[in-house]
Amino acid sequence: MQLDLKTNLSIALLALRINKLRSVLTMLGIIIGVAAVITMVAVGSGAQARVKEQISSLGSNLMILIPGTLLQSGVRLGAGNAQSLTEEDAIAIVREVPEVAVAAPTSRGAGQIVTGNNNWGTTIYGVKNDYFDAREWPLAKGRLFDAGELQGASKVVILGQTVARELFEDADPIDQMVRIKGIPFLVIGVAERKGQSSQGQDQDDSVFVPLSTGRRRLFGEALGRISRVGSIIVKVGAGESMKLAEEHITELLRQRHRLQPTADNDFTVRNLTEILQAQEASSKVMSLLLAAVASVSLMVGGIGIMNIMLVSVTERTREIGLRMAIGARSKDILAQFLVEAMTLATIGGVIGVLLGAIASFLVGSLAGWPVELSFASIALAVGFSAAIGIFFGYYPAKKAANMQPIQALRYE
Repeated sequence: MQLDLKTNLSIALLALRINKLRSVLTMLGIIIGVAAVITMVAVGSGAQARVKEQISSLGSNLMILIPGTLLQSGVRLGAGNAQSLTEEDAIAIVREVPEVAVAAPTSRGAGQIVTGNNNWGTTIYGVKNDYFDAREWPLAKGRLFDAGELQGASKVVILGQTVARELFEDADPIDQMVRIKGIPFLVIGVAERKGQSSQGQDQDDSVFVPLSTGRRRLFGEALGRISRVGSIIVKVGAGESMKLAEEHITELLRQRHRLQPTADNDFTVRNLTEILQAQEASSKVMSLLLAAVASVSLMVGGIGIMNIMLVSVTERTREIGLRMAIGARSKDILAQFLVEAMTLATIGGVIGVLLGAIASFLVGSLAGWPVELSFASIALAVGFSAAIGIFFGYYPAKKAANMQPIQALRYE
């Protein structure tokens, strides 16, 4: 009596129906294991996607130069506490460092922006047009600053999406007047939506004025320090080495600032892209670690299947003997019990996938954490659960296949 796959599957499902509670308890380990793996992988993938989104929103191949790290009266100042960078430094970096595509000087402040009965406190950036190039931040509408506005400290402003929404709601802000620190400005553009930074700050909650305007009209810097800037955003060219660019920039600025060989840098270089890529690598390792821990429960579920299958083989010894007596071969018995173990594991895997998907979305909605379910992870989890069934079901199936018909029929 030879049993084909369809017959074996029917026998397996019948055995599961006869012992419903035992089957459910046996599948529980597989269900929990697969659900845990699906959830952990989905949450880990979401974390990686969030970091990639932050890298994309930041711009590619970026470094930021911040003034500071000076010694004053024996006290070492932190980054940003000394004014050591100038517009001329930015020009020199572009001119003399071949790896650099853009070096955008910026100044920064904060203030209240008002139009009509609406007002909003926001961050004010003094920039040139190359800032938008470095940050890969196009405009949604309007235009950038023209040469005359950049040189003449004109009272024009580009709004971020959040500021435009808070001040004008659904109205078009272009060519409207706003007041920044009591000074009237003409709105000439609105930047595209940028989203949150890696620190969770809303990058769209900002406005941009010409660099000269910020220094002379808004930030209150003295005329003697008129060319000083708060930072320089550096964009390294595609395919160029970030490390080499950082070394060349450091060497150039030390020469320009006439620093002695033993003196500390009076500026700080921060490689923003590398920082975020390190975060991405960390989140990837963490998600793999979580998935590995969750996989342990799959192994526990597999051991449970083996135990139950051994019990099943013992209980069905006379049935096995009867099948062999009427013509079933050892390989037919082996296939029958293997299919039964694999069916048990696969059904548990499918249920685990459904529970894992539900758990993933619950985690995402309750914790505000992004999740990403991938077909590859689902297929891997189901396939792995089936493999667990075959691996841990083989020994009981082999034990059943090796029985002698006469001894099996005599079993009480």
